[in-house]
Amino acid sequence: MENPEMSRAGVATSQPDEPILLDVHDLQVHYRQARQLGHARVVLPAVNGVSLELRRGQTLGLVGESGCGKSTLAKALVRLEPATGGQIYYNGVDVLSMSERQFTPLRSRIQMVFQDSLNSLNPRLTIGYTIAEPLLVHRVVPKRQVKQRVTELLLRVGLNPDLMTQRPTQLSGGQRQRVNIARALAPEPEVIIADEPTSALDASVQAQILNLLRELQRDTKVTYLFISHDLGVVRRMSSWVAVMYLGQLVESGPRDVVYDWPRHPYTQALLEAAPSPDPRRERLRRQAPIPGEIPSAIAPPSGCHFHPRCRLAQDVCAVDAPALREVGPGHLSACHFAEELHPRDIRVRGGQPGVVSQVRLLGDRDT
Repeated sequence: MENPEMSRAGVATSQPDEPILLDVHDLQVHYRQARQLGHARVVLPAVNGVSLELRRGQTLGLVGESGCGKSTLAKALVRLEPATGGQIYYNGVDVLSMSERQFTPLRSRIQMVFQDSLNSLNPRLTIGYTIAEPLLVHRVVPKRQVKQRVTELLLRVGLNPDLMTQRPTQLSGGQRQRVNIARALAPEPEVIIADEPTSALDASVQAQILNLLRELQRDTKVTYLFISHDLGVVRRMSSWVAVMYLGQLVESGPRDVVYDWPRHPYTQALLEAAPSPDPRRERLRRQAPIPGEIPSAIAPPSGCHFHPRCRLAQDVCAVDAPALREVGPGHLSACHFAEELHPRDIRVRGGQPGVVSQVRLLGDRDT
């Protein structure tokens, strides 16, 4: 395997020959909480200094517990949440310095698929108009060709064009998510940010949606930022993985390297917590590999934010915050003892360290 090229943004990529589409530097999204019972306002750093880059045709998987800032990061990238600091470059253009009027044309190039397929669709609009709207707003095709293009998009995502006159409440969850994908594809984007796109779906529909996303990437070279808490799905979908904890990245690198040799205790704990498809191994699995709950971002622990929950923590962890640094070719970790961690620190499943339950995508062959 070729050595990855390290990006100046801090996240390596395995495709140095492909252009960087989205380049994020030290992104911050802070919220000011309202005063309560006479107390002063406090700042909640939902995203606190995240850097990453996406190259054409790449899928970067972003994982972490609920409340770690994944969705806030996703919304900030498309300016649905205001960034407090940092830079976002799309094709070398500083997105955050643009006015809303200047940024509007770029919205067609960076689209988003939301987790809640029902609430992300206007219940008063027909499916046909929902998909046609971005075609009209961004003038992708002449008006006389809009209906034909909507029909093509519905067929592309595996839906019958007869659904064009239906409304979101008349569709199943899987159908609505396909509509969301068709709407995202309508303006022919280069980047799609998929925020937990299959978490509310059953296993068979989930597999169909994931297969659809992979086929679209093969056909169009679209770039994905794929956000999920399901480690098995992320392993199937991603070429690179970034792990987020309490608003910060704690590990990133090539997918197989991160899964087979995680260099941060939090990543190891997430892998250990993932259920095993083998009932015997599942019975032997520790039921609470990550003690406690994710702390409040308003008053995070000193030093390494993960140290109160880390079984490998030492005194230095409570004092010094480790920087995200290279611990292998293209592999970054924010742990003082990353070089000392070994695959044996996590349980072995299926004969390989770091292997978690995986979604078998329809039509997949063993590789």
